[in-house]
Amino acid sequence: MFTERQALIVWLHNTKPAKSLRKYGNVHYVSKRMKYAVVYCNQEDIEKLAEKLSSLSFVKKVELSFKPFLKTEYENSKPDKAKEYDYKIGV
Repeated sequence: MFTERQALIVWLHNTKPAKSLRKYGNVHYVSKRMKYAVVYCNQEDIEKLAEKLSSLSFVKKVELSFKPFLKTEYENSKPDKAKEYDYKIGV
């Protein structure tokens, strides 16, 4: 029911053909200044898709996102008393 997704960062030589990346996955963001695109796809297809994208002529390199593998639950995170006091002043 719930499919695991992962992002591919696709570095481009030129941003004009970035529109054609739609057939490989969901294009989340395209940076014209830094010439990269963020494409989301299923995690089980990520290796094949990265090879396919790197073989395209307008693609400089393809990087995998590490976001699904990062730990987001922090241990021993105690709130700072000074910040807690500052937030209560505005109430």
